[in-house]
Amino acid sequence: MTPKQIERVRNKIARIRKELAADKKYWGGYHHDGRGLRYLPPELFIKISDYKAGLRYLRWFDRTFSDDIGYPIFLFEWTIILFKTGNMRKVEKKALQTFVSNTYLLDYFLEKELLEFDKWEGSNWDRTMLTEFFDYSKSDPELIDFTEWLDCFMKSEKFNKIANEFIEIEKRLKHEEPGPVRSRLVNRSSGLLDNI
Repeated sequence: MTPKQIERVRNKIARIRKELAADKKYWGGYHHDGRGLRYLPPELFIKISDYKAGLRYLRWFDRTFSDDIGYPIFLFEWTIILFKTGNMRKVEKKALQTFVSNTYLLDYFLEKELLEFDKWEGSNWDRTMLTEFFDYSKSDPELIDFTEWLDCFMKSEKFNKIANEFIEIEKRLKHEEPGPVRSRLVNRSSGLLDNI
């Protein structure tokens, strides 16, 4: 990117932050971000390779929206930023969070065959159609190191143990009626990443 293009992206980030601050002032909090502005900056930080500023933003996001689980592409961007800032303690967990939020996205990024399972998909974020909105590619020169790490991590015992258990739970959830068994499965699924 040219310095002028980078400056335009930085100005866009500043505008987003300004609008979020104005919403907070007007509403007394960030409860009315219906446009999803809070999810936009990570993509912009990645675009200009400013990962340190991206990490600062994500720390702020985590404090400010502590109960917001994000959405798969946002979590993927968070994973990239953690990796690029050398935050290896957290990057594995974020990659797994990305996987459990959408089991297709990581394989799509790595250009692997998308395996569709007969499993419960509770929202549109869970489905393969999300890949239509995914603009990241393993062939991006800026992401080669991340691509190598992710490919290796997805072959690890740690990743496969959690991924396989998650898929098995979701397969059972698709056909399990509401009741105590379903509740136990949901709790097990949501607790898979607690000790990582």
